[in-house]
Amino acid sequence: MRIAQIAPLFESVPPRRYGGTERVVHWLTEELVAMGHDVTLFATGDSTTSARLVPVREVAERFARNFEYNAAPYARMIELVRRQAADFDVLHFHIDFHPFSVFTRQDTPFLTTLHGRMDQAWVPGIYGLFPDANLVSISDSHRAPAPGLGWAATVLHGMPRDLLRPVPREQDYFAFLGRISPEKGIESAIRIARACGVKLKVAAKIGEEDAPYHAEVVAPLLDGVAVEFIGEIDDAAKPAFLSGARALLFPIDWPEPFGLVMIEAMACGCPVVAFRRGSVPEVVEDGLTGFIVDGVDQAVAACARLDTLDREAVRKRFEQRWTARRMAEDYVALYERLMKKRRTA
Repeated sequence: MRIAQIAPLFESVPPRRYGGTERVVHWLTEELVAMGHDVTLFATGDSTTSARLVPVREVAERFARNFEYNAAPYARMIELVRRQAADFDVLHFHIDFHPFSVFTRQDTPFLTTLHGRMDQAWVPGIYGLFPDANLVSISDSHRAPAPGLGWAATVLHGMPRDLLRPVPREQDYFAFLGRISPEKGIESAIRIARACGVKLKVAAKIGEEDAPYHAEVVAPLLDGVAVEFIGEIDDAAKPAFLSGARALLFPIDWPEPFGLVMIEAMACGCPVVAFRRGSVPEVVEDGLTGFIVDGVDQAVAACARLDTLDREAVRKRFEQRWTARRMAEDYVALYERLMKKRRTA
C-alpha cells in the first residue's frame, strides 16, 4: 500500500524530547514500513525516518512568533501533498483541520487523526463545515464533545514493543512524567506523594507558555528532598526512571485525549494511579495495570494497595494492548475500508 503520513511542523519526527503527536507519527510510520508498505513522510527536514522523507520546512521551530513564518509552511505542505496525491492509495494527516478545504475536493482517500482536545468553543465552527471528512479519535472519550462529526474510527495509540522495558530497580519513589502545566496535575501529584510519605521525582518539560505557572506555583514546592525536579528526559532515561517508581502519578485535571505516559509506564512494568478524566478509563485497567481514582484522597488510598499489583502482569498487558504493531494494523484496516468505500463510490 502506498501511504502518505503528513506530520505537524512544530517538532521533528520523532521529537528530540517532548512531543506526543510527532512521536506517534514516527512509531506508526516505522511500523508501516516494517510491515512492507511504501510510506512517504511529509515533515520537517530534521526528521529521521525509514520512509521517504519530503522535507516541508528545514527545521522544527515550535515557538516561531511570526504568524506568516509559522503559517506559510502549512500552506506549502498542503500544496506539496496535493500535487502528489494521485501517487498514493491513502493520505493520513495529523495536522488538524488544515487539509479539509483542499482534500475533500479530490479523489484520493484521506483521513485525519485528531490529537488535541475537542471541547473548545471554536471546534464546531470549523469541523462542522466538513461532515464528510474522515476523522479518527485517539480514544472514545476524545470524540465525546463533538459526537456529530465524521468519525471514521477510534484508534488507540501504541508504541514500539521494545522501546522501553523494565530494568532491575528498587521502587522507592513516585514518578511524574510529562509536562509542567495546571491540567497535568503536578500540584495534586505533590499532595498525593506527601500524604503517602513517599518522595516524588518529577521528570517534566517546562514549556514557554507554562513558565510563569512553574515559577509562581510549582517551583516553591520543589524542595529537592520530598519533591525532586529532574527536568525533561528522553527515551533512554525512561526505563530506569519508571522502573524505579512505585507508580506513575497521573492526576490530570482535563479531558486527556490519550496520555502516552500511561503506556510508557506500563511498558516498564510501572502501574499507573490516575484520575478518572478523559481517556483514563480506556487505558488503565483498574486493579490490573493501576488504579483509577476520583481525587487526592482516593489516590492516597490506592497507593497503599500498590503491592497487590503484579509488575510483570503490567508489562504483559502492555504487550497485549499497546504495541505500535497493533496500532498500525488498526490503521491499515481503516485505510483498506476507506479505499473500498472510495472505489464503491
